[in-house]
Amino acid sequence: MISAPTITLSAAIVANHIDHTLLKPEATAADVTALIAEAIRLGTYSVCVSPSMLPLTIPADADLKVAVVCGFPSGKHHSVIKAAEAALAIEQGADEIDMVIDIGAVKAGRFGEVQADIAAVRASVPAPKVLKVIIESAALTDAEIVGACQASVAAGADFVKTSTGFHPAGGATVHAVRLMKRTVGDRAQVKASGGVRTFEEAAAMIEAGATRLGVSGSASLLSGATPTVLAGTY
Repeated sequence: MISAPTITLSAAIVANHIDHTLLKPEATAADVTALIAEAIRLGTYSVCVSPSMLPLTIPADADLKVAVVCGFPSGKHHSVIKAAEAALAIEQGADEIDMVIDIGAVKAGRFGEVQADIAAVRASVPAPKVLKVIIESAALTDAEIVGACQASVAAGADFVKTSTGFHPAGGATVHAVRLMKRTVGDRAQVKASGGVRTFEEAAAMIEAGATRLGVSGSASLLSGATPTVLAGTY
């Protein structure tokens, strides 16, 4: 067993893992403007918004990416619609697309359809644009999580993502993140989203293998930062 390097998580490091998120149906243009300003102040990696909010005005000197959801939150949209929605978002300035798969297809074991759905969106999100695939892990068994992650990687996804944050089954768990990372290995990254509210929870998700976090209450999370040393093995 080889010891992995230790990492000390600070507020700045965790902030750079965060997609600062606003997906409430009642969100206004003014709310998104405030979201962008807060993201820049906090130093988050990106903002994540609904597609109708595009295009965004990001200051030229700000190192801030724009993530946009697709097929959100149910995933029950036709693949043609998801692909068109993703293409328009890219045309309007999105750097990253967070798409929702058809969870029912996963539950039915139709992983070929899941892969085709993701591949359709991937075709509209050419590299270096980033595609994240939301599998709604809290609604799935471990075997279904593995199958959804395998389909995502096979279709060319850059990330697998735990949750929309809107499903009644819940959001991200350390167990799901660890299983997802073990499944995708170095072929994709993992985003933990939904219910990550404290610095301690964020650190636990990163330790489990998440390289991105979906957080709506970023200011509150980062205000509770205490230097946290992570040491793993591989």
